[in-house]
Amino acid sequence: MTFLQFAKERYSCRSLKDQPVEKESIDMIIKAGMMAPTACNYQPAKIFVLESADALAKAKQLCRQSFISPCPVIFVIGADESRGWVRDYDGKNFAEVDASIIATHMMLEIHDLGLATTWIGHFDPAAFQETFPAMQGYSLIALFAVGYPADDAVPSPLHSRTRSEAELAVRY
Repeated sequence: MTFLQFAKERYSCRSLKDQPVEKESIDMIIKAGMMAPTACNYQPAKIFVLESADALAKAKQLCRQSFISPCPVIFVIGADESRGWVRDYDGKNFAEVDASIIATHMMLEIHDLGLATTWIGHFDPAAFQETFPAMQGYSLIALFAVGYPADDAVPSPLHSRTRSEAELAVRY
């Protein structure tokens, strides 16, 4: 399969089975994040893995998305701006960019393993930081509820809608 076929096949899955995810798969998802390129290889991010029954129950109460209810593991990715590379031309801190690259690698590994997720951005970071104190000091950029796709899981009708190349790309 080409990368473009792989990327087209991956979709935001909002229908997960109540089935455990193997420790080996969780470890591979973390490794995919560890291998992601970051500016000057500073790696200014943290991957928080919520897998205990207590942590999952708390996270599921904090989220408004009902589809995460059966998921057996949740990853939260945070950026540490104090560790980010800063572009000297304009002072742009790349910590959130780097954390997004890490999250993207993880999301693609999740799909490669036959698992499913959705990049959740609609959550209350302050509530997560209060509930999980180790998250304090991080800009929380993504939450992945991970599991096996339900038998009836399908992409959203919006999945295949894209802007045209003329709208998206500027060629010089």
